[in-house]
Amino acid sequence: MDSRVLGSEAFRVSAMGLGCMGMSGVYGPADEAESIATIHAALDAGITLLDTGDFYGMGHNEMLLREALKDYPRQQVAISVKFGVLRAPDNRIIGNDGRPAAVRNFLAYTLKRLGTDYVDVYRPARLDPNVPIEDTIGAIAEMIDAGYVRHIGLSEVGAQTLRRAHAVHPIADLQIEYSLLSRGIEADILPTCRELGIGITAYGVLSRGLLSGHWSKDQAGTPGDMRNSIPRFTGENLDHNLALVEAKGATVAQIAIAWVLSRGEDIVPLVGTKRRDRLEEALGALNLNLTAEDMAQVEQAIPAGGAAGDRYAAAQMAHLDSER
Repeated sequence: MDSRVLGSEAFRVSAMGLGCMGMSGVYGPADEAESIATIHAALDAGITLLDTGDFYGMGHNEMLLREALKDYPRQQVAISVKFGVLRAPDNRIIGNDGRPAAVRNFLAYTLKRLGTDYVDVYRPARLDPNVPIEDTIGAIAEMIDAGYVRHIGLSEVGAQTLRRAHAVHPIADLQIEYSLLSRGIEADILPTCRELGIGITAYGVLSRGLLSGHWSKDQAGTPGDMRNSIPRFTGENLDHNLALVEAKGATVAQIAIAWVLSRGEDIVPLVGTKRRDRLEEALGALNLNLTAEDMAQVEQAIPAGGAAGDRYAAAQMAHLDSER
């Protein structure tokens, strides 16, 4: 497994990370034993970066990681945690909290659920519009000084917020959606990251399954699957987006991941899966070298801006500083 460096503090991780969100019911039911086996398979394959959020399954995802990692040396794994999303008992997102006191509170619960003394990257999942980003980053920096956090990350913020945050403390990486179907960061956000020396951990590299080669209209409507509310997975938008994949004439999962890998050594794709067979397929992308001709053919089949529909439902889009 090759490695890549995120940020100016030389935070080195595997060239591919594992996104664990789907293991906690976000895309419908997940088998816990298979999820743990998938984490083990990822670690055994050389993946060191595991991404979670304290609001994934209301803490379930962190406790799942604790169970999966109990027999592995802590230093073998880099755990990235998102915090700040507020949820109601019915699973609705009801806001974001980036207050300094909330930072310390969320982190205390995360450390307990994970069963660890520190997290490698700690990041607000979304920008809290009521709290200056400087205050949130300053609070995380205090946790670094206290030994509870190693690096600071951000998620789904725009270029101006990146600059303000980075002025308080070096930012290791920006976690943001980036794929053949979501290339909005290329205009302003990605150049700003590169100017400041901030890495990218790219999620949604398969556009939540649209680029996997395994998604079909028959799968729509599964109870508990967040894709039911995403415009790209509904009605005519879904027909349009699946046609983009079919236009390539092949299963595109490995090509889609390899494309993200090819965009720069400062970009680490997060592959979100809860199954070992999907992980094995994704790992094959590491050995796939796209030529300039290959790249041109892929981008002709799935052109920039070619997707129909937004990345999230309207209510969630409103929380994305990166889209403003």
